[in-house]
Amino acid sequence: MAKVTDMVAELARPIVEQAGCSLWDVEYVKEAGEWFLRVFIDREGGVDIDCCEAVSRPLSDALDQADPIQSSYTFEVSSAGLDRALKRPGHFAQCMGQKVDLRLYRPVEGRKEITGALTGYEDGAVSVDGVRFDKKDVAQVRLHVEF
Repeated sequence: MAKVTDMVAELARPIVEQAGCSLWDVEYVKEAGEWFLRVFIDREGGVDIDCCEAVSRPLSDALDQADPIQSSYTFEVSSAGLDRALKRPGHFAQCMGQKVDLRLYRPVEGRKEITGALTGYEDGAVSVDGVRFDKKDVAQVRLHVEF
């Protein structure tokens, strides 16, 4: 059986593209006892509320019709954000060379957080500034935002 996120991504992709955006990620998570279905979109020049609305309304209708989730949930459409999480191989390929924040499960040389240029990705292993971190050690990778 296909994962909920994969089924929703399949439904969402043409609707998101019709709105002039690209699908970044789909997340189905339980928070504080409630289920949330989140669709993250991206667009050259940024995502605004009109983009989110252009995706949300038709996608909500498509979800109601396809009914891939049997229980109740809160549906959200939003921008992937400047500090978007990199999760899929395509995310890493698209962001190669950009500055990222890498969070580790356990400290390496006394540090759990490392900021540097994304220099590699292979089978879940992430390289930052030429230093390789195994998949099992990487908790999260996000684009770095400077204020």
